[in-house]
Amino acid sequence: MSDPATSESLGAIQDRTFARASPATTGSYPPERRLSDAQLAAYLDRRAFAVIGSARRDGRPHAAMSSYVRRGATFWLPTVPDSVRERNARGIPWLTMVVQQGDRGAHIAVLIEGPAEMVAMDEVPADVRAAVQGDWTGDWIRLTAQRVLSYATEGSL
Repeated sequence: MSDPATSESLGAIQDRTFARASPATTGSYPPERRLSDAQLAAYLDRRAFAVIGSARRDGRPHAAMSSYVRRGATFWLPTVPDSVRERNARGIPWLTMVVQQGDRGAHIAVLIEGPAEMVAMDEVPADVRAAVQGDWTGDWIRLTAQRVLSYATEGSL
């Protein structure tokens, strides 16, 4: 599994993602519309929820809202024990994450993909656990970003 303490920035991961992207992807996410490293960090840190996509063992997709806590290129996702997302992450340990705001002429979207792993509660950093209110969290999923795509319409930041 990826090193959760990676020091690689989201901007560097995004640059690597676009360097390997297809013409269709690079055309949909033109360089002048991509968020910079600082903009990615600021945007993701002011947001609290994302849509998390996972795959069931039989290949059917699953998507659900989740809160998240970002630490560098690592995203901590609290989850309820035995949830569909938890079972999916155990079976096929790869997740997608979409953080989006706005609509039509003024919107921002950040897409993140990467390996996921279940982390025991006592191995989750205390500041991460403290960022989620309530005692409903029983398990945590650590998503380490390996692909990042972003887009912001002019004037939406």
